[in-house]
Amino acid sequence: MAGERLAQGLKGLADERVDHRFKALPPDAEGLTVGELAAQRRNLFHGGFTTPVLALSAESVEHNLAVMETYATRHGLAFAPHGKTCMAPQLFARQLEHGAWGITAAVPHQVRVYRAYGIQRIFLANEVVDPAALRWLARELDADPDFHLICYVDSLRGIELMDTALREAGATRPVDVVVELGAGEGARTGVRTGTECLELADAIAGVDTLRLVGIAGYEGEVPDPTPERVAAWLRRLVALTVEFDKAGRFADLDRIVISAGGSAWFDTVSEVFAEIPELSAPALKLLRSGAYVSHDDGHYRRITPFNRVPEEGALEPAFRLWAQVVSRPTPQQAFLNAGKRDAAYDLDLPQAQVVRSGRDGTVRPADGITVTGLSDQHAWIATESAGALEVGDWVGLGLSHPCTSFDKWQLIPLAEADGTVTDFVRTFF
Repeated sequence: MAGERLAQGLKGLADERVDHRFKALPPDAEGLTVGELAAQRRNLFHGGFTTPVLALSAESVEHNLAVMETYATRHGLAFAPHGKTCMAPQLFARQLEHGAWGITAAVPHQVRVYRAYGIQRIFLANEVVDPAALRWLARELDADPDFHLICYVDSLRGIELMDTALREAGATRPVDVVVELGAGEGARTGVRTGTECLELADAIAGVDTLRLVGIAGYEGEVPDPTPERVAAWLRRLVALTVEFDKAGRFADLDRIVISAGGSAWFDTVSEVFAEIPELSAPALKLLRSGAYVSHDDGHYRRITPFNRVPEEGALEPAFRLWAQVVSRPTPQQAFLNAGKRDAAYDLDLPQAQVVRSGRDGTVRPADGITVTGLSDQHAWIATESAGALEVGDWVGLGLSHPCTSFDKWQLIPLAEADGTVTDFVRTFF
């Protein structure tokens, strides 16, 4: 049933009409469905696409999906990749096909998107205190006995708000919750001490609208992180889980959830989670890394755990933003027609990687070409020689930070290495 709902949702995406809402798509494709346009297998460079155009490498996306599936399986981890990275049901489907247990969300709106496409297992990595969202969640849980959601709690007031809203909604199924352990003083959300965790567990036990199923947190917020500091915090997470289990707080569960894992420290998560002793029920060791699906050419290239454990695999940057030179006012300066509205720039500026000649389509490395700044619709380029670029050339840019790359584009061509576009990835931000 869930698979049918997802398949039907994806078909609906393919049936959507191409029009002015979607940047860079060929003007002569207006009126075609997305599926019809994909079936034409147009070329990104001479198939009518306008610049700037963001593309995903079909080969790199498939490679990254396979690498993380293998990694999770090898280390005995369940995998719920964070869907807020891409907010793309087509990629969710691919992740599930590659063994994902479910998909992680950050806010209730994202859960609504997931449910619209039939995602049956959702880990909501936040405390939900919005009564409207809780009323909707109660209805969704009541309507579908196979829908499984887990969310954070990290405050007594949050538990009170959740209980009140769920009771007023007439919820018939309790919401599964995990206590969120904060990563330390100055970190983001989550309770700071074991005593506070016990207080929350007691409060959860006192209501029938919530059910405690485990402990979770986010090691990426450990202050001044090193492998040793991150491992120490993860061992606190494990110790708390063991303590709760010995106290009988997970009675009658068929699995005990312990969850962590962003995209920077999943190697340390796997090492520490391998130390979890036998519990009263099997441990669901839930990893939530999300940026892997596209990876990047900046921030995540630098911090990926595969830099520390290269024998475990490697991820490939899948994004490339193509823009054209529209102005060459001096031998040292050029401007591209892509800017802040098109390129991620919150962590690093884009990197010029390759130049595709506007005259004959030949491709060369972008040697001596540097992006120095972004305006809304222009990239500022410094060049070392007058012959490095001319008006009309295409420049392929590598991007940093997948999350803010996906959210600038509603429909992203999935292109093979020769530029053949095989599909279009729809996002919902």
